[in-house]
Amino acid sequence: MRDVEARVLDAIDDADTVNLLAEAVRIPSVTGTDAESDLQHRFARLLTEADMDVDVWKLDLDDLRARDGFPGTEAPRAEGYGVVGTTSGEGPPALILQGHADVVPTGDLAKWAGSDPFAARITGDTLHGRGACDMKAGVAVNLAVVRALHRSGVRLARPLAVHCVVSEEDGGLGAFATLARGHTGEAAVITEPTSGAVITANAGALTFRLELAGRAAHGATRYEGVSAIEVFWPVFQAIRRLEAERNRNLPVIFDGNRMPYPIEVGTVRAGDWASSVPDLLVAEGRMGVRLDEDPAEAREAFEEAVLAAADPWLRANPPVVTWPGGQFASGRLPAGHPLLAEVTSAVAAVRGAGPPETAAPYGSDLRLYNGGGIPSLHYGPGDVAFAHAPREQVELAEVREVTRALALLTLRRCGTL
Repeated sequence: MRDVEARVLDAIDDADTVNLLAEAVRIPSVTGTDAESDLQHRFARLLTEADMDVDVWKLDLDDLRARDGFPGTEAPRAEGYGVVGTTSGEGPPALILQGHADVVPTGDLAKWAGSDPFAARITGDTLHGRGACDMKAGVAVNLAVVRALHRSGVRLARPLAVHCVVSEEDGGLGAFATLARGHTGEAAVITEPTSGAVITANAGALTFRLELAGRAAHGATRYEGVSAIEVFWPVFQAIRRLEAERNRNLPVIFDGNRMPYPIEVGTVRAGDWASSVPDLLVAEGRMGVRLDEDPAEAREAFEEAVLAAADPWLRANPPVVTWPGGQFASGRLPAGHPLLAEVTSAVAAVRGAGPPETAAPYGSDLRLYNGGGIPSLHYGPGDVAFAHAPREQVELAEVREVTRALALLTLRRCGTL
């Protein structure tokens, strides 16, 4: 087995992996756009070149929206594609390597230090660009593993699958569609950025929308009206109190994270004229879901807190709470599952020391795979602190290390002929 492992590790082409990553970053695959589909077809071609059996299909969006457990979406979407590559062999895949093709928008281009967010700029041993760590580096690692297997000529005894999905950033529609199509496996590693750790659980996140009514009046006689902006303040304070309450007595796995279940108001819009008292405020945000908490219970707690805000106007004109967009439940690897020990051993063989185990405060596809009966965890290159930011980047040393660890995991979990 050591000779086989050496053959595969020797077949890893680090320069090729960096080229794959740079090419992927240069495709501006913002979730829901045509470029997202372009990148999925690119991944399908690469999997085909690695001699995998590739399933490419166009998502039936209407059918998926009508299914129980539909995870919701936030970005406009006219189409989407699923891509799954599988090596030959009997039975379900012994291992799935999963990653998403979509990225979030760039935000203010001026914040990118004058560079194109999709240029895949390399300085030293760091690659910069939107999607560099979240999570095109992870997908590049998955592709690098199967390309090394192909170059080495090593054949696996049990199948390996690579899942490339869309729409992770706004709910997980791609993973939902992949599971609905019947793709399954014995275990999965989702190569989201983990900063060298293994993430075996993550919190959920629910998108909420608040509508608060005021009473319009001329700005010169504002005392005749009620500003929707002012009545929002006690609601905001109630949200902060709820957040503090929900982040007490945290699970040990979140050690070092003082707020794994944040509640954040991301957008606020009010008024339609500068000299009028605003009669409507709309606020949207995300609410963290605690580990093992039913999302329905989280929604109920939020609604109760908002409706209990101490304000006479609000009691007579209660806020309207709705739950549009992505709805991420929490998820975790089943206790005692051997995947954790297997990943730890593979990482230790490359790094010389095993990775720490931790949990993440954000939602991901992990909860869909675990909920679908596929035990899953996160292990991938990059630091999530750089994700969704104009300084997004990934250290190429991490890409090299994770590629080797996952190549060993693949060989040991799938076996060889």
